[in-house]
Amino acid sequence: MALPLVFFAAFFAYPVAAIVGRGLRADGTWRLGAVGDVLGDAGIRHVLWFTCWQAAASTALTLAVALPGAYAFARLDFPGRRLLRALVTVPFVLPTVVAGSAFLALLGQGGLTDDLLGVRLDTSVWAILIAHVFFNYAVVVRTVGGLWAQLDPRQEEAARMLGASRLAAWRRVTLPALAPSLAAAALMVFLFTFTSFGVVQILGGPTRSTLEVEIYRQTAELLDLPTAAVLTLLQLVAVGIILALHAWSVRRREATLRLVDAARTAHRPRGGERVLLAAVLASVALLIVLPLAVLVLRSFDAPGGYGLGFYRALGSADGSGDGGTFLVAPLQTVWNSLRYAAVATAIALAVGGLAAAALVRRAGRVMRGFDALLMLPLGTSAVTVGFGFLITLDKPPLDLRDSWLLVPLAQALVGVPFVVRVMLPVLRAVDDRLRQAAAVLGASPLRVWREVELPLVGRAVGIAAGFAFAVSLGEFGATVFIARPDSPTLPVAVARLLGRAGEMNYGQAMALSTILMAVCALSLLILESHSTADPSGEF
Repeated sequence: MALPLVFFAAFFAYPVAAIVGRGLRADGTWRLGAVGDVLGDAGIRHVLWFTCWQAAASTALTLAVALPGAYAFARLDFPGRRLLRALVTVPFVLPTVVAGSAFLALLGQGGLTDDLLGVRLDTSVWAILIAHVFFNYAVVVRTVGGLWAQLDPRQEEAARMLGASRLAAWRRVTLPALAPSLAAAALMVFLFTFTSFGVVQILGGPTRSTLEVEIYRQTAELLDLPTAAVLTLLQLVAVGIILALHAWSVRRREATLRLVDAARTAHRPRGGERVLLAAVLASVALLIVLPLAVLVLRSFDAPGGYGLGFYRALGSADGSGDGGTFLVAPLQTVWNSLRYAAVATAIALAVGGLAAAALVRRAGRVMRGFDALLMLPLGTSAVTVGFGFLITLDKPPLDLRDSWLLVPLAQALVGVPFVVRVMLPVLRAVDDRLRQAAAVLGASPLRVWREVELPLVGRAVGIAAGFAFAVSLGEFGATVFIARPDSPTLPVAVARLLGRAGEMNYGQAMALSTILMAVCALSLLILESHSTADPSGEF
């Protein structure tokens, strides 16, 4: 627990506490009356209510849409499965402002729904919910599907032979085994939608706002740090309650499971599975491929007709012609993002892997509190974390103002919870008697991990690395405050281009977004191809 605790204390608790303290203190005096003033505001209460119910609705809708996809990717063998599984993760790395713009084009005035149905969904909450499914579909598919692919199908087959229907066998055998990963996926989706910023800002209009949007407005636009500090505390309390409920709900549902090689559980679709696969492919096409296709088409729609004009302009720092958008060529941000994401992934795997191992070996209230701490970055305003980095990591021994490590450290904060949530259900499913037998035979703890546990959780490590890398590639909220002007990341570059007027700037933003999508998909394919599994087919 030592390294994770030190990491979170230095790079999460300290910056957040500092920014909240600065907002609630003036001339050495605590202004606690600001808490009552903010909570007494009817507008703030409405923001809190909307934040909670849209997050709950988004989570339920995402689970309903993505669970069939999790089964299809885990258990059905069909052409293009690996490529499609990488593709559904691409939305996860897109800057929310870009995806919001794509959905505005699809669902707004003159969009697909307007042309075909005469309905503008951008004026309703449905646009927000659909966009949240677009972003979080991969969370369910990869978190739940990662464990589902390794469950022994013979357990469900045995229930069928004893007379249970297909639905009863799934409900009584498979569903209880999937409960920990289902809860982990639901928790991550809820936290992401609870702190939704770009999607709500673009598609929600002036009448809808989440806590994250309100914190940004109070901090960046109104410069009202006391109100922003109270909202941050309110967000932390709400997330703490959610994490406590999650810990209570899954504490007694985790058990040792029989894990097998994922490559041996997939089979060709048969019977009703063909209908299920067709429905999954149709939902992926409508919810994920269509919005991504809009971005790709816009990246080629240059002023002189379809071509590579926007991509060529990325090679020059002054490609937009306005003389000051970047200090380096926008194309340089690809290398910056890959370098930052690789370091952030290594940090997240080290910190998250140790944390998951600690949670498996110990229980009790202290460990439940430790588990909750690991999830807090997902439910904390990225604006708060970014500002906190700026005002705290500026003096020894943590003077990182001029260090490029500042960016991957911020990105790793968001990656660690994914590593923990993906690895924990699989680690807890490993039969502890295997560890004990290896120890009795003289193996050291390190050798037990290397030769017993790692072959079992190798696939989970690959999935966790893919998530951490994807999250790091797409992290924007904190990175935009701390990235150096001469070393911007891809999402920061996209946001800068979108923030400037002109068709060339907009086209370059679409081109960079397309490159970001391609880099993410290729990286995930490479990571998945190197995921380890026992060649014998059974663990």
